[in-house]
Amino acid sequence: MQSSKLNNTEKKSASALAAIFGLRMLGLFLIMPVLAIYGQSYPDYTPMLVGLAIGAYGLTQALLQIPMGMLSDRWGRKPIILGGLAIFAIGSVVAAMADTLAWVVVGRVIQGAGAIAGAVLALAADSARVDQRPKVMAIIGMGIGLSFVLALVIAPVLGAVVGISGLFWLTAILTAASMVAVVTILPVPQQRVPARDILPVPEEMKRLFKNLQLQRLNVGVLVLHLVLTAWFVTLPSQLVAAGLSAENHSWLYLPTLLLSFTVMVPLMLWAIRKDKILTGLRFAIVLLAVGILVIAVFSQQLTALIFAVWLFFIGFNYLEANLPSLLSQHAPAGNKGSASGIYTTFQFTGAFLGGTLGGIIAQLWGAQAVMFFCVGLLVCWLLFTIGMQKVDSTSRVTLQLGQISVAQAGELATILTQQPGIEEAVVIAEERAVYLKVNKESYESAAVAALVAEYE
Repeated sequence: MQSSKLNNTEKKSASALAAIFGLRMLGLFLIMPVLAIYGQSYPDYTPMLVGLAIGAYGLTQALLQIPMGMLSDRWGRKPIILGGLAIFAIGSVVAAMADTLAWVVVGRVIQGAGAIAGAVLALAADSARVDQRPKVMAIIGMGIGLSFVLALVIAPVLGAVVGISGLFWLTAILTAASMVAVVTILPVPQQRVPARDILPVPEEMKRLFKNLQLQRLNVGVLVLHLVLTAWFVTLPSQLVAAGLSAENHSWLYLPTLLLSFTVMVPLMLWAIRKDKILTGLRFAIVLLAVGILVIAVFSQQLTALIFAVWLFFIGFNYLEANLPSLLSQHAPAGNKGSASGIYTTFQFTGAFLGGTLGGIIAQLWGAQAVMFFCVGLLVCWLLFTIGMQKVDSTSRVTLQLGQISVAQAGELATILTQQPGIEEAVVIAEERAVYLKVNKESYESAAVAALVAEYE
């Protein structure tokens, strides 16, 4: 029997990939809490350019996320990760040396072109046994979450000392260290997981775009990250205007983030226990909208802003944790990689639109208009969730298969769909893989494994 714990290779891969991806995301997040304030030192400062600089990385991320993931399947994971990190480092240096905000925007666009998320997740899957992959993915996810928290906490302190340029130089140094880690620390995996688990399949895209349930999730993550980046275009300046100096913003973000979990975690547990996932989703959207509305109405009152930031983090953290889970439940069997690729593209598109539109609105009509714009989008998203359907407790299972014919693959898929707990079955003879969407409560793993073994 296989061990239920991560082995040494899996631990090494998980920790290294979490550090590499987390440091890269830290570099993307670092300027978000401070650019609206310290960006005023550039001679061409405008709110619109600040917004572009915050969200510009999302444009190239959205355009290149899927192609880079596919290339990693053809050229190898490590070369794509190294190339992406090198591009990201170049963008960081360009932004660090910039003497205008326009060149900062150029640097951020180049940073975004180092789109390595798909390759990193694929390498993580390659490096772990099937039953251990969720743990490895969770470790990487925690690394990304930690990078966001660290950026909010340390950026205001570091920004006051080294400025925007110094933050970009720090990012370039951390990226160079990540490249060394890729070459020297990351183990070379001895397997290659089927692409459909992690990476997109081009011919599936059109069908998935038409899936109404996935549409609602894709639009949701777009709005969520649009609102996040638009929020940071104006919030730091609003906090300063309310009496909280820029270098002290860390003392707002850290406690409100930590306190947000005291509500978010019980809310999540309640939603799972009572089978009220969609209710929890809608409540979190309402919390986001209320938090931003409080900022719009009481922007001069620091106490109100602190309360609003706390509400925002409750809603944001809940949605950021639960939307991927819903995506996994709604994605058809064998289409998880493609559904995730589309979802991530919408996510980064939202980041780009949030910075761009937030900057334009702030320049034309002021910070309050940005807040009302975000509230309006959240209300539209809330209405858009009305058509969402509840999904029973489902999971994805991928089984390795021996060499079989296309006709045998079709026969096996038909037999599998007749087994208890299997909702969908896709058998790909070329990939020697079986993709299942199962009800965890009634799925009989041993019986299915024995059935698949008969075809090997």
